[in-house]
Amino acid sequence: MSESIIRVENLSHRYSVQWAIKNISFELSENGIYGLLGANGAGKSTLMNIICGVLKQTEGEVYLKNISLRKDPVAAKKHIGFLPQQAPLQTDLTVEEYLEHCANIRLMPVASVKPAIEEVMSKVGITHFRKRLIKNLSGGYQQRVGIAQAIIHKPDFVVFDEPTNGLDPNQILEVRNLIREIAKERTVILSTHILQEVQALCDNIWMINEGEVVFYGPLHEFDQYIAPNSLTLTLMAQPSVDVLKSIPAVVQAEETGGGRYRIRFSDPLEATEQIIRASLENNWQLTEIAPEKNSLDVIFSELSKKKKDKSN
Repeated sequence: MSESIIRVENLSHRYSVQWAIKNISFELSENGIYGLLGANGAGKSTLMNIICGVLKQTEGEVYLKNISLRKDPVAAKKHIGFLPQQAPLQTDLTVEEYLEHCANIRLMPVASVKPAIEEVMSKVGITHFRKRLIKNLSGGYQQRVGIAQAIIHKPDFVVFDEPTNGLDPNQILEVRNLIREIAKERTVILSTHILQEVQALCDNIWMINEGEVVFYGPLHEFDQYIAPNSLTLTLMAQPSVDVLKSIPAVVQAEETGGGRYRIRFSDPLEATEQIIRASLENNWQLTEIAPEKNSLDVIFSELSKKKKDKSN
């Protein structure tokens, strides 16, 4: 196995008497995009702030390239890039001035600063705004500047906390594409409460609820974590909903338009067999039948509920 990029061991943090996160451990050694999913207040920002060296943990350890963030923060932080939810922009500076400032506070060698600025401006598509004050940029371009400051020193590990908040649909697509490009060269953690962001960008995810991890695995596993409880079908003859409800294994039926229906069932195999049989007998001309995956919203809700049930 290759050297770990980040290793988190038994990480916990408490505000007064309340634990924000509790006993979280993980290790990442490959590039790609890892999603951290949780509702507001679940502990995501606390976890991100700790592993980026912004907040000192109550318990546990964080290692960047096997360097302890607690014992040698300066060396460890050379491997970290961080874009918090509110980008740390100095809006009275030009784009170029701000990126030079960011390079300097990261203790980059003087000779490498100018080339690094040129490279990162080109990568995020802001070279033509180099002399413009940041406050005069649109929200989407300000976010690009925020991304640029996070990667100017070529870190191995980058954290984006809610990177598309407040952006319009076109800007969201642009930022997503930037994050995909960045993840080809480094490890990225994307912290969000927006399920669509996870679906669009991440291959693997954690879900955190009340400060504890309730799920970790690939996205397709998360999406299928709860067994499908409905079928979608297309019938050319378009029978009535009441006729479909009369099929023994069908619990509920609704028409969704264009000869398509959603069926809820007591047993998936029985429902499928009975629908196919009924279609043949009644010449409904069944052209499609498939299990319908629960939306991530449903899975999110169910996993949170299961975690609560276990703790009671």
